[in-house]
Amino acid sequence: MSRLSNFYLLTYNSLQAFGWTISLYRLLDSFVATKSTSGAYSSAGELICFLQTAAFLEIIHGAIGLVPTGVLLPLMQWGGRVHFLVAVVRQLHEVQQLPSVFITFLAWSLSEVIRYSHHALNCLGVSLFWLTYLRYTAFIILYPIGVTIGEMWLMYQAIPFMIKNNLYADAFGYLPFSYYNAIKVLLFVYPLFFLKLYLHLFKQRKSKLGKQHKKKRN
Repeated sequence: MSRLSNFYLLTYNSLQAFGWTISLYRLLDSFVATKSTSGAYSSAGELICFLQTAAFLEIIHGAIGLVPTGVLLPLMQWGGRVHFLVAVVRQLHEVQQLPSVFITFLAWSLSEVIRYSHHALNCLGVSLFWLTYLRYTAFIILYPIGVTIGEMWLMYQAIPFMIKNNLYADAFGYLPFSYYNAIKVLLFVYPLFFLKLYLHLFKQRKSKLGKQHKKKRN
């Protein structure tokens, strides 16, 4: 990798790590100050929307070979999160104070602080075993929590409000189904996408932590 490419990735990952750290701080600060999860979106929602939208760059990184992640899996995760954020939560004020938003944002923030910090240090040639271990272990708990009682549960709770507000009725007016019916189908297939990504992360874990253990033995 060229120095310019490495510097770009260092800058990108450092900014994302910083942004998600700020998001995590805002979430926890709001929770401690109010003793409630209802302020999650108002405290960190717009920042998280920006950070997650900007993560589209990671799909481009994989497409041009800047990183060896490929395109499909990053696109699946990015598409799912941005739809959840921008198309559902951002459009329906009634759901923004639900606990599922806090749960999702907390799981995302913790995992992304770890992930981007790990990537940024790798760009500097620094490999910390404890951080690598967290990078490939924390997802075991955080990912299912974020997807199930976070994203999926909130979208299910949002369906009555989608119907009430005729969400995207104009866009779906020429289609034989409504947006909320599309959400019902999406919730049915969501576990399949989750399982594909989850198993991929376990493969990564086996590969990366296996290498770390070999290095420690040597």
